[in-house]
Amino acid sequence: MTIEPFRIAISDDVLADLRMRLHHTRFIEASDSKYWTAGVDPDYLRELVSYWATRFDWRAAEAELNTYPHYLADVEGRKIHYLHLKAQRPPGGPAPLPLMLTHGWPSSFVEMLRVARRLADPAIDGGDPADAFDVIIPSLPGFLFSELPPTPFTRKGVAHMWHQLMTQTLGYPRFAAFGGDIGGGVTQWLGALYPKEVVGIHITSAVVNADFSEQPATAGELAFLAALEKYDEQDQGYSEIMCTRPDTIGAALIDSPAGLIAWITDKYRDWSDCQGRLENSWDKDTLATIATLYWATGTIASSFQQYYHYPLNDPVPTITVPAAVTLSNEPAFVNFPKSLMERRCTDLRLWHVPERGGHFMAHEEPDQVITDLRSFFRPLRAGSLA
Repeated sequence: MTIEPFRIAISDDVLADLRMRLHHTRFIEASDSKYWTAGVDPDYLRELVSYWATRFDWRAAEAELNTYPHYLADVEGRKIHYLHLKAQRPPGGPAPLPLMLTHGWPSSFVEMLRVARRLADPAIDGGDPADAFDVIIPSLPGFLFSELPPTPFTRKGVAHMWHQLMTQTLGYPRFAAFGGDIGGGVTQWLGALYPKEVVGIHITSAVVNADFSEQPATAGELAFLAALEKYDEQDQGYSEIMCTRPDTIGAALIDSPAGLIAWITDKYRDWSDCQGRLENSWDKDTLATIATLYWATGTIASSFQQYYHYPLNDPVPTITVPAAVTLSNEPAFVNFPKSLMERRCTDLRLWHVPERGGHFMAHEEPDQVITDLRSFFRPLRAGSLA
């Protein structure tokens, strides 16, 4: 199982072609006079594309990304990209707990950068060195520098790959896991499949396929599921096309950087807890950084595979390892009943509804995520590496 250091290095030719395409973007008129009602506001998109083409400094962003330790590893015959930040602890201090952070869609490892160094080195913000983690942030298969698996993309399948990465490639006998969205699903599968190796799981997007066969649904659970179905009627257009015609939309987005950034920015605004103003959560440099990574790697279409293969996902079995939820504040999870998680997790130890921080919580509310991760995993450290 080979591991090799990796540096992000996008060629000048790719960047020149990107700028040329951005300068030749054709823009539409808004379909609705109400701001963002019909999708990305064309005036905002024009401003963002102009910034990306003329003011964004990719080389500065690339240099900053390369201050983190990147690696490529061979996992089940595929190259997997990940960041690996070793814990900073004093000599003789307690062994750090390995912690895997898994992102979702339309996201990347960038989502986790605001928490990564602080989790590895608590002294940065005056924390206790005993809370230090070895932090591992993989790119999901088909995203950026990670190759798609040879089999369909399922959350269970990714959990198998992550288990191999952690235990066989990196040699950790036990580890902790955190994630939201797709990463939350993968994290739940890790807890369900590998209770001997997984110390505990922590998720932010409590996506649950509830089983009511043994215990009927409560009124609160039924009300939530009905509200979720109604919300999906307004929001699921993006997923319907990726589930059924990913190659059609993929062909458009891999050829148009403006289309690419519009497609992903629409979801950043909808799902972030930004009060309708995207830049409350995402500045233009970060948006352009993420879009450049997708563009340069040509992976926007391959990131859709987890949608196309979604029907192949099995329900997550009962999870017996300690579990925690810091519930994201987004429309899909309004009034999410704790009981739905308790149906799946037999040892739910932390249930936090902070009412701030959306779908990309590690980026939006890093202090909140760090506090909950440290608090939840602190009592689980003893003997975790035995």
